[in-house]
Amino acid sequence: MARQLKPRRRLGQHFLEPAWVRKVVDVVAPTTEQVLLEIGPGRGALTFALANRAGRLLAVELDENLVQRLKTGAPANVEIRHADFLQLDLHEATASLRRGAGGRPADSVRVVGNLPYGVSAPILLRLLHDALAAGIRDAVVMLQREVAERVVAGVGSRAYGPLAVMASLHADTRWMLDVPPGAFRPAPKVRSALVSLRFRDPVRAPVDAAGFELLVRRLFTRRRKQVVNALAAFNSSPAFDPLSVCRAAGLCPTRRPGTLDLPELIDLSDVLAAMPD
Repeated sequence: MARQLKPRRRLGQHFLEPAWVRKVVDVVAPTTEQVLLEIGPGRGALTFALANRAGRLLAVELDENLVQRLKTGAPANVEIRHADFLQLDLHEATASLRRGAGGRPADSVRVVGNLPYGVSAPILLRLLHDALAAGIRDAVVMLQREVAERVVAGVGSRAYGPLAVMASLHADTRWMLDVPPGAFRPAPKVRSALVSLRFRDPVRAPVDAAGFELLVRRLFTRRRKQVVNALAAFNSSPAFDPLSVCRAAGLCPTRRPGTLDLPELIDLSDVLAAMPD
C-alpha cells in the first residue's frame, strides 16, 4: 500500500477533496484535442481527473516526495516534472508539451493549478507576462479569495491595485467558483476561489512596459494620496513638474490612484516615458 503523504505547510500545500476535484474539472472542461500544464499537482487527484479528459498533461511539482508518488501512478499521457514553476523554462516546457509524443501538435496550452497561496501572485504575474509568447491560451487557477478579488477587481474598489491592472492589460478575467475551506485537506483558515484568465494581446500597450509596471506599483503604494503628490514622491529633480505631467496625460491632479483606469494609467506612463532622463 502506498504511504499516505501529508501536506507540507512550508510549501503551502492543501489538497482538494474528491467532490471539488470534479467541480474544478467540469469548469476547466478539457477535451482530448487539448494539452494542459498543471502547476502544483499535489497528490495528483486533479491531475489524473484532468488527464482522463485531456490529450496530454505536464504537471510541474516542487515537492520531490510528491513527484516520486505522482510518477508511480501517472498514465501514459501525463509527464511529471520536478521543478519550481517560477524558474521553469516556460517556452521549452510548452513547446515540448504541444509537440507531444506523436499525433497532431496542439495549437496552444491551457494552464490549471491549485496555486500555493504564498507564491500565487508571482505565478500569476509570470503567466501574465509570458503566457502568449509561450503559446498559453488560458489559465484556470485556485487562489486565496483575497488574491482572487485582487485579480478581478474593478476600478475604484478596495481590492483594485497592481494585480488587477496587470490582469486587465494582458487578459480577460472571470470569477468561476467560490470554494470553502472544507474543500481542502487540511482545511485552510481562508476561503478560496477559482478564477479564469484568458490571455490576449493588450488592446493598447504602454510605450515602456517595464516603466508602466513600476509606475503602477509605486502609485498604489500611495493610493490615498492625490496623483500629483504621489508622482512628486517618485522624482526629486527640480526639473520634474508632476502637475505638468498630470495635465499632459489629461488627468485631474487631485484624483487618487485607485480611481485611474487602465487607459489613464497608460496615458500617464507614456507621458513619463517621453520625458528626457
